[in-house]
Amino acid sequence: MTRLHDLYDQQGQSPWVDNLTRPSIQGGGLKRLVDQGIRGVTSNPTIFEKAMTGSDAYDEQFKEVISRDSVETAFWDMAVDDVAHACGVLRPLYDASGGGDGFVSLEVSPALAYQTEATVNAARELHERIGLPNLMVKIPATAEGVPAIEKMISEGRNINVTLIFSLPRYRQVIDAYLAGLEAFASSGGDLRRVHSVASFFVSRVDTEVDRRLEQAGADPSLAGKAAVAQARLAYELFTQSFSGPRWEALAAEGAHRQRPLWASTSTKNPRYPDLLYVDSLIGPHTVNTMPDATIDAFLDHGTVARTVDSEIEAARAVIERVGAAGVDMADVSRVLEEEGVASFSKSYDQLLQSLSDKANALSGGS
Repeated sequence: MTRLHDLYDQQGQSPWVDNLTRPSIQGGGLKRLVDQGIRGVTSNPTIFEKAMTGSDAYDEQFKEVISRDSVETAFWDMAVDDVAHACGVLRPLYDASGGGDGFVSLEVSPALAYQTEATVNAARELHERIGLPNLMVKIPATAEGVPAIEKMISEGRNINVTLIFSLPRYRQVIDAYLAGLEAFASSGGDLRRVHSVASFFVSRVDTEVDRRLEQAGADPSLAGKAAVAQARLAYELFTQSFSGPRWEALAAEGAHRQRPLWASTSTKNPRYPDLLYVDSLIGPHTVNTMPDATIDAFLDHGTVARTVDSEIEAARAVIERVGAAGVDMADVSRVLEEEGVASFSKSYDQLLQSLSDKANALSGGS
């Protein structure tokens, strides 16, 4: 038993790994992580860019696909294969947990982040193409993404909502999930088979808020406090939203809570504790998706204790003080959302360019 097992068994939090590579799948690395207590996998365009350009494990399939189709088709074929095989590795856990965990997430193209109908079509296509019950398709929580999320839930599809940076947007995401469940139930759907997580990004909030606090000459003691404070308030919103008559009616039909997933939990500022965004956000009905280095750190010296709903009034006071210092949290979330979409789009474009260069080299082109 490891600290990761204890995290789930004692505190009800599911540790997932924020990384997916073919060498890890084929070489048993992913299976070893599962044996150590990892209960799910997330991926994104940046992760695939690093995996596919930093390994020759994809070369054989890549050559075969580009002999008959485009580089972009080759990317999606390779990504879908990785996710399907990872779903296979996680399937025993999915079955043993009754569908509570064992999920693998694959993101729709970041180019669709501001297109509702195109996102709906892409998410539906990925679900139908892979056809596995422990797949989650990731949809960004942009204004255009929220209705796509509701539509997918109304069709009974598992969705990982990504790039959430603010409490108001998180509230919209929760409402989209509940409305989607209600629509699915009214059409005769089985709510027991619908699962979702809402990925609330954490460390990036401190990066942006700290920068603005420093510019404003604010009290230095506020640095490194906003992200955890906001996440704890998000958990408070989660507990409030998944209680009361509306939720109880859905729960009576077998609906599952949309769990908060803490994302971007590696510490960016070296002055902060390496597990700041893990140890501070532990609690039931949550997920924390961590890169490999953060998992290793938690296995070594993580603290297994409930913290996510501690000091709520202090968290509220932090956000109020940040605002009083002149930091507009609404603008912070807007900037971070735009940067998040742009970052994933850049990784996607770079990946396609790298694959195009490789295709040219294989064909003897320049």
